[in-house]
Amino acid sequence: MALTLSARCLGIAPSVTLAIDAEAKEMKARGEDVIGFGAGEPDFDTPEYIRDAAKYALDHGMTRYTPVPGTLSLRKQIAGKLLKDNNLSYEPTQIVVTNGAKQALFNAFSAILDPGDEVLMPAPCWLSYPELVRMTGGVVVEVLGDESNNFLVDADMLRQHVTPRTKAIVICSPSNPNGCVWSREILEGIAQLAVEKGLFVISDEIYEKLIYDGLTHVSIASLNDKIKQQTIVINGHSKAYAMTGWRIGYAAGPANVIKAMSAFQSHSTSNANSIAQYAAEAALKSGDEIVKNMVQEFDTRRKLIHQLINQIPNLSATLPEGAFYIMMNISALQGKTYQGEPIENSMDFARLLLGAQKVAVVPGRPFGADHHVRLSYATSQENIKNGLARIAAFVDSLE
Repeated sequence: MALTLSARCLGIAPSVTLAIDAEAKEMKARGEDVIGFGAGEPDFDTPEYIRDAAKYALDHGMTRYTPVPGTLSLRKQIAGKLLKDNNLSYEPTQIVVTNGAKQALFNAFSAILDPGDEVLMPAPCWLSYPELVRMTGGVVVEVLGDESNNFLVDADMLRQHVTPRTKAIVICSPSNPNGCVWSREILEGIAQLAVEKGLFVISDEIYEKLIYDGLTHVSIASLNDKIKQQTIVINGHSKAYAMTGWRIGYAAGPANVIKAMSAFQSHSTSNANSIAQYAAEAALKSGDEIVKNMVQEFDTRRKLIHQLINQIPNLSATLPEGAFYIMMNISALQGKTYQGEPIENSMDFARLLLGAQKVAVVPGRPFGADHHVRLSYATSQENIKNGLARIAAFVDSLE
């Protein structure tokens, strides 16, 4: 038999976000002055009280295997958080702690999808969603939103794509990559559709704490008992608590789904990092004020980057309502050239910008938005000002 790789593995595209972030870091390591708007990672240090909890766990030998779905104390703490913040009541047996929210998503798709099952994917969407669906045998059905409506997709738009093979709908609010926040009204319509058609809802709420302008995060699972029984809530500690490298995510949902996810995890990775679990428990106990301060700074950066983008001729952006991303519309530049090289799509724009001005942005194509690029404003105000000045210079140099 030939030593070939699996078709499933060969069909998966590497993460463009991580690739661009890695390239920018390599350029910095070589001494190049690179400004990165790539990775979705808070630039704040993990708060000291969380680091202290990890040190305590290390010093007291809390380094053994834990139960696969996580320590009981952490799951109880997560259940308390879901009740307090989201008006959702779950038992610890309905919660599984994972190696980051990405594993929670992978486990959820693995638990509910059979080969050929279709997943409705409002787009632009986080570029890992389609790949995770394909990795678990599912079929992605993109439902494109429009910038004029803040990229939001409603139940009527989704309904047009429902078939006998449709199994689930993915929601991310606030959204990566565009920062839109799904209103209660839109969520109620989607919940009604999901209940009517018997569809799972995967609700990624990792950015729920990062929301602006007095808007309120609504978890679709909190709308009524029927949709709660069909929803898998995904969340984690990476964004709100600046704990990206700690790799703590979690899922909450129907007991049978969580049981299946835990069984799957028991043979793939077993428990999440034990020390990080104890730190995550501490994060939930007393992090509200720190999160509030971080959100205030993100809000300032959000307004700054939006203003600077819209001051550049032929570029525009909609003001995001949550998360820490902004989608920059580059459609007016498509067809122009830089030193004889054409800009035909977002991939060309990102590549030429990085080479010319040493500014890293993420192409919109993997998100389903080839007329845009994504910028993360999880970086300093100084970097935002300098980076947008370089982008302006790049745009000015185009022919």
